[in-house]
Amino acid sequence: MRVMVIVKANKDSEAGHGPDDEAMLTEMGRYNEELVKAGVMQAGEGLHPTSKGVRVRLGGGTKSVVNGPFTPVGEQIAGFWLWKVASMDEAIDWAKRCPNPSGGDFDLEIRPIMEMEDFGDELTPEVREQEQRLRAEMATKQ
Repeated sequence: MRVMVIVKANKDSEAGHGPDDEAMLTEMGRYNEELVKAGVMQAGEGLHPTSKGVRVRLGGGTKSVVNGPFTPVGEQIAGFWLWKVASMDEAIDWAKRCPNPSGGDFDLEIRPIMEMEDFGDELTPEVREQEQRLRAEMATKQ
């Protein structure tokens, strides 16, 4: 199963402060290396604060752009990993091993990624073929 591990924002990440201690950066690097060597980590990135982002709202026939920052801070995302694991329990075990780069509150949210088989009968053979073709095309452009 694939999961997205969402690193929740805090006041430091929203102020644009990442781990600024060499020891913590080294520890996070070791953790990421363990994830990669175990075949778990597929991607992972930190995000700039929401003050540098925008939201595009689509609804009721209108489209609008809202500039950040966004609140509440704890509901925002500071980064993410994409992991391939055997189960949610395995993902939880890996998450519990994550170093805390903030020294304060540090929340990880783990969400399963929807796979084609999760869509049931609504996923017609034509839509399945299109999805497979698009994934193959994306892989060639990376």
